[in-house]
Amino acid sequence: MTAWYEKSFGEDYLLVYKHRDVHGAYEEVHKMINWLKLHPRAEVLDLCCGMGRHSLALADAGFQVTGVDLSDVLLREARELDTDHRVRWCHADMRKIPLGGGFDAVVNLFTSFGYFPEDIEQLKVLRAIHRMLKPEGSFILDFINTAYVQKHLVQHSVREDEGQRIEEYRRIRDGFVQKEIHITDISAGTEPRIYKESVKLYSREQLSEMLEDADLQVDQVHGGYDEEKYDEQTSPRMIFVGHRPTD
Repeated sequence: MTAWYEKSFGEDYLLVYKHRDVHGAYEEVHKMINWLKLHPRAEVLDLCCGMGRHSLALADAGFQVTGVDLSDVLLREARELDTDHRVRWCHADMRKIPLGGGFDAVVNLFTSFGYFPEDIEQLKVLRAIHRMLKPEGSFILDFINTAYVQKHLVQHSVREDEGQRIEEYRRIRDGFVQKEIHITDISAGTEPRIYKESVKLYSREQLSEMLEDADLQVDQVHGGYDEEKYDEQTSPRMIFVGHRPTD
């Protein structure tokens, strides 16, 4: 059976999430650089890089960047954007990264985590991050804040873009936030193309324990890219910043 993330990150994903702008990525990278305390020419791995917005912003900031993603479609888009070939792009599952490691930093951004039903599979991702980092290398794990999502979830929304009707249904069920996306060609009047997304919800304490199990140390938790402090009730995100301790 095909997992949802093997189907959902295709051509239609580019349409549904086209509002994620490049300018915002540059602002977020500027904040990340301060948090990670990266030296010039540091080697950075963008794990689940998608279309490469943050990878390219990191490269423009002077870092040596590798972008890893499972989606051939999104990697194709990233390569097309990378006209100067500044980033090394790699097709891989986030649990099994075919690279030698030695990175100064690994970033996993915008809830590219929690995709699997079992905690042990999530832990494989964190152990892969540990394996990719050099001792004292830094990481960012950027995840949704469960309490905020539970309070502010928009259950249904509809919009139109490029002649397509995009209808999204969201719910929280059995410890997962789930989304079903229906995309219909307005002029053709055909049946909708349907995609699903499912992310397992974790508290700050649960994620902190998982990071500890992967031998990753949390140094600080931010509530967003414009928030220095995390607040369980009001922060939209949980952005863990930490490092791999010396062995």
